[in-house]
Amino acid sequence: MPWSATDPSEATQQALDILRSGENFQWYVITLLALVVYVYANEYTKRNWRGIAAGLALYAVHWFYEIGNALVQHFSGDALWTVPEGTAFLLLVGVGVELSLMFSVAGLVMSKLLPADPAVRVLGVPNRLAFALGNAAFFAVFEIFLAKTPAFVWVYPWWGALPVFVLVYVPFFVAAFACYDWPPRRQVRFIGGLFAVDAVMLVLFAGVLGWI
Repeated sequence: MPWSATDPSEATQQALDILRSGENFQWYVITLLALVVYVYANEYTKRNWRGIAAGLALYAVHWFYEIGNALVQHFSGDALWTVPEGTAFLLLVGVGVELSLMFSVAGLVMSKLLPADPAVRVLGVPNRLAFALGNAAFFAVFEIFLAKTPAFVWVYPWWGALPVFVLVYVPFFVAAFACYDWPPRRQVRFIGGLFAVDAVMLVLFAGVLGWI
């Protein structure tokens, strides 16, 4: 049965019990990783630097959010979202390796749908913003399905599709599509800077302090 909002601590504890444990490892993870490498290698051979930038920008933001969610769990006892089962390897309390690999290419894949001209408007809205909102809505609606399974839990009753749409997925895709159009130096500064912040937080909070 899916978890309900009345048993968040149980779901959180189950996620913590499998956190970075190799007991559930499955070989398909290697195949997924190989496919991610293929996607980026293919775009590299095509010199699709803007698409690569969009993909890496979203992935950097994704990790920032997942670290933040894990810190919420550390300080409050329960994360906003958890993955208590169904993953071959739980990276942080709210993200399994499968989800993380998906997010590693989501920005790149969705950037292929962008109009070539950033000045084009969709229903009067700048197309980058329109596509960011559209993609965010799609992902938020799909997460409703995930939250009805035992594998993904929205822990708090007030945390659902609307806050996920506004606070998570809109920033994900705004970052990806903004980075797509930025000049190369700004892309490098944003992506490199945010990945550096993510790395420092992981080393500090997961490695040194053991909080997440």
